[in-house]
Amino acid sequence: MQLRYAFRLYPDVAQQAALARAFGCARVVFNDAVRAREEARKAGRPSPTAGELPRAVITQAKQTTSRSWLGEVSAVVLQQSLRDAEAAYRNFFASLKGARKGPKLGPPRFKSRKDARQSVRFTANARWSITDSGRLNLPKIGAVKVKWSRTLPTTPTSVTVIKDAAGRYFASFVIDTDPAADHARMPATDRTIGIDLGLTNFAVLSDGTKIDSPRFLRRAEKKLKKAQRELSRKQKGSKNRAKARLKVARAHARVADARREFHHQLSTRLISENQGIAVEDLSVAGLARTRLAKSVHDAGWATFVGMLAYKAARYGRTLVKIGRFEPTSQTCSTCGVKDGPKPLKVREWTCTACGVVHDRDVNAAINIKKAAGLAVSACGAPVRPEPVLAQREETGSHGFKTGNRAA
Repeated sequence: MQLRYAFRLYPDVAQQAALARAFGCARVVFNDAVRAREEARKAGRPSPTAGELPRAVITQAKQTTSRSWLGEVSAVVLQQSLRDAEAAYRNFFASLKGARKGPKLGPPRFKSRKDARQSVRFTANARWSITDSGRLNLPKIGAVKVKWSRTLPTTPTSVTVIKDAAGRYFASFVIDTDPAADHARMPATDRTIGIDLGLTNFAVLSDGTKIDSPRFLRRAEKKLKKAQRELSRKQKGSKNRAKARLKVARAHARVADARREFHHQLSTRLISENQGIAVEDLSVAGLARTRLAKSVHDAGWATFVGMLAYKAARYGRTLVKIGRFEPTSQTCSTCGVKDGPKPLKVREWTCTACGVVHDRDVNAAINIKKAAGLAVSACGAPVRPEPVLAQREETGSHGFKTGNRAA
């Protein structure tokens, strides 16, 4: 499977200017491609073909006075930006036809130069390399200093250079992992676990373990409010407003980094200790529209379950998602009698049939494990459907302090 390894970059002043030119040229090519297709649609003409579009927005554009500066950056950057536009249209049409899962997608929109996040991608054709001194050598940019948090397991197939809203630079490498080596890193075990995700406790395990919720956003809320107030008082377009915006972005980045690190550490621990894991398929989007929205977003359940999914697929574990309408909090895990719904304030209850006193969350975690039907064979392999395959998106690799701890 493919994973992304992200590392922090520290370009000098000249390299930052070169990256800014690359970001700008990639954005212009993307916008020109969208504009060409929109103009063809409004005029009733067929959309430009895959051969016509590169000639129009890259090759011929470089020969004009208004777009001659496109030649100052690597041609691969421009070609990859054009592929991104084509992929956006393919996803849009697939969403219209119902062939693409998830929420409906709109047509591609023009990219703004004021967007706080910028990125460019270099494939093997760009002839980028890692020098003997550990720097990332990029065409027409130079050898950029990299903060390596670990060694790359194999030769990357591409690298994406990202500038986030906090002004930080990252290099995101695409790596093809070796399944045999991954499975050897985590030998099979005979343990299985059920996980009940919540807000008071981030996770309660079926063995009775309770993992507290760090509440990263709530803890940083006072500083965030102060930074946001300072931003709102600055005059629009001023340099002080730009500095205040950067301060707010950095404060949010610290919260996101801490939350992501917590998710990675916990998911890796659970995957390494258990052969089978059961979780509830929560409707995070629905819960985010309630009065608990801020706490739900702060917990980041969807990101955590996504990490469990791709790590389970990578290391040969089994992840089972049970239906969200399963009455895990209403059923006695001892005798199996359904005791009816209970308000959230009820944290303990006594089964009317067998008289056992249950902790609400521990009982739910046990029922989640039972509903998943996890069983372990003599050789330690879980007896259950195929593992959930991981979907590693481009957005899943941004914002790390040092490196993407995908292991």
